Amino acid sequence: MNNNRNKKRTQRRTAPPSGSGKKPPIPSYKRGPLTWLIIAAVIFTTMMLLQQGFKSNNINWTDFEKHLRNDEIESMKIGDTAITGKFRKAIPTASGKGAVSFSVNYQGDAAIARIYKIIDEAGTDETGASRISVVVDYAEQHVWLIMLMQWVLPLVLLIGFFYFVFVRNLRSGAGGMLMSFGRSRHRVASKDRVRVTFNDVAGIEEAKEEVAEIIEFLKNPKRFQRLGGRIPRGVLLVGPPGCGKTLLAKAIAGEADVPFLSISGSDFVEMFVGVGASRVRDLFKQAKDNSPCIIFLDEVDAIGRKRGASFVGGGHDEREQTLNAILVEMDGFTTDDQVIVIAATNRGDILDSALTRPGRFDRQVFVPLPDLKGRMDILKVHAKKVKLGPDANLERVARGTPMFTGADLAAIINEAALMATMANKDYVEMVDLEEGRDKVRWGRAKKSRVIDQQEKEITAYHEAGHTLVQSLLKDADPLHKVSIIPRGPMGGATFALPEKDRTMFTKRYCMALLQVCFGGRISEELFCDDISSGAQSDLAQATKIARQMVLTWGMSDQLGLISYESDFAFGDIIYGIPSEREYSEKTAEAIDNEVKRITDEAYKKAKELIEANKDKLERIAKALLKYETLDAEDVKVILQGGQLAKPTVGDLLAAEQAKKEPPKPQTKQ
Repeated sequence: MNNNRNKKRTQRRTAPPSGSGKKPPIPSYKRGPLTWLIIAAVIFTTMMLLQQGFKSNNINWTDFEKHLRNDEIESMKIGDTAITGKFRKAIPTASGKGAVSFSVNYQGDAAIARIYKIIDEAGTDETGASRISVVVDYAEQHVWLIMLMQWVLPLVLLIGFFYFVFVRNLRSGAGGMLMSFGRSRHRVASKDRVRVTFNDVAGIEEAKEEVAEIIEFLKNPKRFQRLGGRIPRGVLLVGPPGCGKTLLAKAIAGEADVPFLSISGSDFVEMFVGVGASRVRDLFKQAKDNSPCIIFLDEVDAIGRKRGASFVGGGHDEREQTLNAILVEMDGFTTDDQVIVIAATNRGDILDSALTRPGRFDRQVFVPLPDLKGRMDILKVHAKKVKLGPDANLERVARGTPMFTGADLAAIINEAALMATMANKDYVEMVDLEEGRDKVRWGRAKKSRVIDQQEKEITAYHEAGHTLVQSLLKDADPLHKVSIIPRGPMGGATFALPEKDRTMFTKRYCMALLQVCFGGRISEELFCDDISSGAQSDLAQATKIARQMVLTWGMSDQLGLISYESDFAFGDIIYGIPSEREYSEKTAEAIDNEVKRITDEAYKKAKELIEANKDKLERIAKALLKYETLDAEDVKVILQGGQLAKPTVGDLLAAEQAKKEPPKPQTKQ
């Protein structure tokens, strides 16, 4: 009976608002553990204050007789088991405060007789009345009130506290004894609130086409049941962070016009054992009550890792219990449930095979980095929210952002809009878009940083070396711009503008990249008579490229067409055990020699190229010291021997200072 009542209550609470005439769910406001802890502290403090308020200044019988004989008691009241009264004046106590009242317990009539004997010995006053006023009240009324306040009221408050904390949560479902820890913490977006559609998703057209049949199933399930087909129970979205996996899941819910239940994988696991499995069961139960709907599990790799590969092995690991609960619940779906589970992760290689098998996550949709056309479409979607100027060229921005994710492109538009707003512009210009791109990729430009002149010259010649090699090599990406303004951790940077997205790397292109990397160090050696640590990132990048050429891509003539890349086992990664190399020490030495040979060859070619064009490099370096930033057209003019006709850094600073100074008043003649 209670289960049926709980089921009805759950259905009333979780039913989505729709046009079917049902009332919208009443929002439930739950108190957390901290709130109940504060309430308990308030109750305990109140009990202590009540006890202090009703607590009398108790004295023992000996002190009472002493005060009575010394005529220090003005009046007293004899009750059933205790005597209370007042002193004639405040009596010092051990705490240092004076007591004006007292209370003493007694037993038997002998104590009362002794009291009267002492009173008689004390004598009478001038009027003949006893010096001590005595009232006998054996039917003491306030004793019950004191007992009520000291014992009954705290007991009632304690019972009420346990009722609200435990009993009410026990009736609310699984895990109630742990203050609803077992309840799922998912967020429900009803179909009236999910406004994301496929029009808001760009750059992943293939992924959108692959999930289109899921939308059709949620809209018209009978169409698939007619021929006996079974819709996939689960869809796993795999791709790099920021590529739009969560946005795609919301768009599916928005297109299908169904509720959207979203939860992160880390929300299942708590410090209490069994809570994750309980939350999984509660989540799927509410999903079935709201069907048709979509369950979205974000970062599913937090609970879906391969079992048996953690430090706490065995079936009692909390994450394994949670994963087992998900597997069981997904097996419990039928074609009538109309519940689709969509999970997202960027670590699809570490998921348990039982989770990705057909029947659970039937489909694995790869959400890749957007290509040139995809980046263009993404920029158009986000550019609808801002005002673009006539010179804004989104295609140029898309070309200059290879390997950028959808989140990066959205950040570029937002940063450009913020910079245009701070500059009091009426619209976003192309210079704002380029600065937004550079800020997202390399960090904010540190224009106010004071740089030593010698360090500035070394940076200028370093970047001029990169610029010259990049401009003269036909296999390298075209130059975009070069700057010696510090940005992020870099003292300067040379930016390339790829003409197309590269899905593969040729040997010539890799050798050109290596020569560009070494151009800065070679320029320092030839023109600065010294070398600096500014080539640190260049050397790391060159070493990485050379090792990839030898170990993975088979571009070494000495080692042949063999892949020497280590195949790490998942357990080795978890335990930190170094994997055993699949080649001998002699081969390892040959690999090191081959990597060095390739880098030495690239270094030699780059040095020959720079030595043959030293005059051009020096002109580029001097132009950088004068203008600080050069674009591709400026570099082209310098290489052809021309002169730049643009304001210098000093001219720009003077013009900016003139804008800030108020105009001088004109004097009349």
